This record gives sequence, C-alpha cells and structure tokens, in this order.
Amino acid sequence: MDLRHARTFVTVADLGTVSKAAARLHIAQPALSRQIRDLEQELGLNLFDRVGRRLVLTGEGEQLLGDCRGLLNCASSIGERAQQLRRGDAGILKVAASPQFIEGTLSGFLDRFTQRYPNVQVKVIEAIAWSDTLGMLERGEIHLGQNLLRVVQPDDQRFASHPLEAVDLLAASHAPLMLEKSGAIEIAHLAAQPLLVLDTSFVTRRIFDATCRLAGIEANIVFESRTPHTLLAMAERGHGVAIVPSAVRIDRYPLRIVRVTYGGEPLREYLAVFWDKRRSLPSYATAFCDMLSEYAREVFPISRPPEP
Repeated sequence: MDLRHARTFVTVADLGTVSKAAARLHIAQPALSRQIRDLEQELGLNLFDRVGRRLVLTGEGEQLLGDCRGLLNCASSIGERAQQLRRGDAGILKVAASPQFIEGTLSGFLDRFTQRYPNVQVKVIEAIAWSDTLGMLERGEIHLGQNLLRVVQPDDQRFASHPLEAVDLLAASHAPLMLEKSGAIEIAHLAAQPLLVLDTSFVTRRIFDATCRLAGIEANIVFESRTPHTLLAMAERGHGVAIVPSAVRIDRYPLRIVRVTYGGEPLREYLAVFWDKRRSLPSYATAFCDMLSEYAREVFPISRPPEP
C-alpha cells in the first residue's frame, strides 16, 4: 500500500470532505480524488459513501481506518528511528568482555555511557577466552571485544584496536611472601610456592609460563581454574598463592597482594578493545571506546598493591 494513499484516506475520514483534505495535504482536489479511487481499486472495497458534498465511511472503511492509522504511526516511528540512527546516537552495541573486566570496569562504566547515550542499548556478552571473542567477531555477532592487546599478532590485518590501561600480574597470598625492597616479588622466589593459576586459555597464564622459562624455573602449579575468584578463594583458605591480573577485584578477600616481577620489571600487559575492520562501526561505538579508555585511566589498576 502506498503510504500517500493511506495518509489521504485517513485525512479524508477525519475531515469529511475532499476540499478540506486537499487543503490540509496541499494537493489538488482531482489528484486527491484519484488517490482515493486508486486505493479503493487496490483493496477491492468502497471506503466512502458520497452523501451530498461529504464523504462518509462505509462499514469496511471504518474497519480499515484504525489499521491505516497504525500503518502511518509505524512509518512515522521508522522515520524518527532512522533520523536518530543518522545522528549516530541511537542503536544497539554488542560488547564481549571477560568476567573480571565486566565486574571491575564495565559495571561502573555503563552508567556513564548511558548518561551520554541514553538511546544506545549496550548488550554485554561474557567471554572467558580470546577464542570465544574471536569467533564472535568473525561471525559478526558483536561490535567490540575486549582482551589483552597481545592476543592479536602485529601482522594480523583483520582487526583494529583501541588500547586501554595496563594490567600487572599479582601474587595473592594468605601468608607473607619473600618481597624485594620495591615491595614486589621476583618470579624466581615463587618457584617453591604452591601456585594457583589460570588455565592456559588465558594470555596472562601463557605470559607467566614464558617468564618462568626465561627465569629457568619450574613453577609448582597445584591448581588451575578458568575463574580468577576461584583462585582467590583457594588462596584465602591457605591452599597456595593465586596468580591473577590486576584487573580482578581482590579487595573482598583478606589476602596480601604484591606485583610479580622478572629482573625487577613488572609482568605487565595492556588491555585493548578490538573490532573487525571489515565492519563499519557506528559513531557511538567509537565514542564507547574513547569513553572507556578515559574511564579506565581513572580506575586502573582495579587491585593495587600497597606501597612499600
């Protein structure tokens, strides 16, 4: 159905005469009459009875009037929605992130973003490992995915990224640890400790393993998990030293936390937000990255060891 015909039908029904409807719609009376005839022919129904100079709705016309009003309202809503989308301040944004990043960062950031972009619906999807996020990016199921910057190789041209803040590897323990003057612990001094670590699907675990090899030590790993808080709960009960990134909230656990270093340098990696270059991002997605970067500068590290 031509929306012009539907609009003409509703206007004539409201005003009762062709002359008034033509004046309201700023079209000539013959053209308006033609539109009514065309609509009646298309529908195979008489919509009006001619009573003198007035047009009175038939029974069929009365039943279709509400449907045509709904059609015009829907078309108007679509137009308004399209206008919002053109402005770039309305739409849906799908973001995948790790549970610890959701807990420590996104949960606080989303309120700030919503205040700036109230017409953008952010859908957050939990992704444990980079392989999960990678699959969603490749299938086009998400706009943005968060992980460590190093997960994408420099020669991989498929993805663009927006860097965030750095995360350090921390050792969390119920018992005191042998610390350096800096207040950190060298990775070699962890060798004899029972270690509670993330499994090898985590980049931070692979970085820890690689550093152990560089240091020439064999880590005493007694427990692996895909959940940092499981490691912290085990450490709280004295089952070992949890090795977790500083993006995890540790303040709810009565544990001593220190940075892990190698050669006096912290084991540090940067976080980033990634997207598929083949997919154009709406402007509010770009704003999301910029605002998230600013927010991360304010709140990172989520868990901070005490100063020595």
